Amino acid sequence: MSIRTVLITGGAGFIGSYVADELLAHGYRVRALDNLDPQVHGEQRRRPTYLAKDVELQIGDVRDRAAVRRAMDGVDAVFHFAAAVGVGQSMYDVEHYTSVNNVGTAVLGEALVEQRVERLIVASSMSVYGEGLFCDGDGELHDGESRSFEQLRRGEWEVTDQRGRRLAPLPTPETKTLTLESIYALSKFDQERMSLLLGRAYEIPTVALRFFNVYGTRQALSNPYTGVLAIFASRLLNGNRPLVFEDGNQQRDFVSVKDVARACRLALERPDAAGKVLNIGSGKAFTIAEIAKSMAEVTGRRQLTAEITGKYRIGDVRHCFADITLARRVLGYEPQVALDVGLAELAAWLRGQVAKDRVAEAKRELDTRGLTL
Repeated sequence: MSIRTVLITGGAGFIGSYVADELLAHGYRVRALDNLDPQVHGEQRRRPTYLAKDVELQIGDVRDRAAVRRAMDGVDAVFHFAAAVGVGQSMYDVEHYTSVNNVGTAVLGEALVEQRVERLIVASSMSVYGEGLFCDGDGELHDGESRSFEQLRRGEWEVTDQRGRRLAPLPTPETKTLTLESIYALSKFDQERMSLLLGRAYEIPTVALRFFNVYGTRQALSNPYTGVLAIFASRLLNGNRPLVFEDGNQQRDFVSVKDVARACRLALERPDAAGKVLNIGSGKAFTIAEIAKSMAEVTGRRQLTAEITGKYRIGDVRHCFADITLARRVLGYEPQVALDVGLAELAAWLRGQVAKDRVAEAKRELDTRGLTL
């Protein structure tokens, strides 16, 4: 490969900007296509101050054929990160999510058919798994099945087998059967499969990276549908308790955006990654209640203990955390930022930030639409 110039769709966003930094540090030229969505970037829609000055930013929508073709001119590889993000919002803003995520990928795909590149990397999501992998007391593996609404209304949160026995969560590998629990998950699956299908048909080496819960500085703190750590931070900065659904014991995998950026570069450079779907996480599990407590501690707001709602949000899953064995083998990927170190860095950045807490507003929207039980 002789990749020199790289396009990142959604490149002015949280993850995209870190990938840009990583690529620039390794000698690549970087162009970003981004529509500077007000939900993420604010109503002024200005170039983010954190975006490296060496990034060529083209403002445009990934659904705009002309904008995509301009952005593609002269590039050797593409990272496709442009997407509407958020499980809860996707369940009522269906047309928008489907348009941005599905149609946007189709528009990019048609441009790639006309102008082949040496590599395409698409951002997928752990949300495509639904529930993660589990095992029973006999050691038999189970693909976690969707919990019934009747069970959830009774506050019975754990995943069980058909005999009603509680199952133990395990790290989730890429081979686990997918269960799409939200419009967002469906759209990310479509982005992943569309990219891989076109890549195979037109001989464009393509890699799909299933990101788990990515955290770090630069997240949009005023967006109530962003990552859970940023949502908790927004609450805490405004003197409010973190809002936690169910009982707080659901488990997730939190991975530093710096580790994710490095994994993205490796996916660009490693020949064996072509055609693969890879989990990118930390390989460790933490409960949401633990994370809320840790965030309160590192921000100096220990008194703001989590508010446990005892409610289920449509589209949520109980346990899902990454098995990163394949990424280790194919990419040589190894997470380097421990959670306590990453949270300390996040807390230091938060001291200079102002956030509008829109979490209660977003919850009311979900409640009004019957999307919480």
